[in-house]
Amino acid sequence: MLDLWYDLINFILPFQWLGHNFMKNALLAVLLVTPLFGLLGTMVVSNRMVFFSDSLGHGAFTGIAIGVLVGGIKPLTALVLFSLFFSIAITVIKNKSRVSTDTIIGVFSSTAIALGLMIMSHGGSFAKFSSYLIGDLLSITPGELGMLFCVFIGIVLLWLAIFNKILVISINPSLAASRGINTLLIEILFSSALAIVVAISIQWVGLFAMFAGVAGLILSYYWNTATGATIILIAAMLFFSTFIVRNRFVD
Repeated sequence: MLDLWYDLINFILPFQWLGHNFMKNALLAVLLVTPLFGLLGTMVVSNRMVFFSDSLGHGAFTGIAIGVLVGGIKPLTALVLFSLFFSIAITVIKNKSRVSTDTIIGVFSSTAIALGLMIMSHGGSFAKFSSYLIGDLLSITPGELGMLFCVFIGIVLLWLAIFNKILVISINPSLAASRGINTLLIEILFSSALAIVVAISIQWVGLFAMFAGVAGLILSYYWNTATGATIILIAAMLFFSTFIVRNRFVD
């Protein structure tokens, strides 16, 4: 399967920066991950869950720490499992409690990152798994690309099934409930999907748009800089550029 991708890229994009297979793998990862963040990102903003997404990125490190502590669990597996638990716990408590969402997320996020750092800093294990915090898009393997493709298909199918429901919930939860929508179940499915995408991509990239991902990948090759960091800086430049342009048109 990957051989077909390599041959296709060699034929249509015969550029120097794509002369290595690891660069072709990184490009494929960008093309798979960015549409997922495009799908989920709109509802993250509509549901005011930006802080929630950020806390997933920080708290997921605790999953790695627990995997190391227990032993016999791959870091990525522990990362995904803890992220799922983390997201479901926040969603359930948010729906069952009168405490503000920001407070609940803040408590979970602070506790998770503190626990993870405490466990990983004991015995000098922290440096071994620091790549999961920093991220390295060029380190993605063919096996991880296969997993990413499966996640891509799964998220797209889930989105087709729940998009209308999550849209109604984001506009008016009471209206959604009156229409017979199980708001708790839909929110759990949405937060779980978000948790999985954040967990599997945190070790390679970050939250970015398609252009930022491809541009950052190319520039990091020529500048010899960290790929994930370059992508994030490109995305930040795009954000501030659109912010300035928008304000000029509004004025």
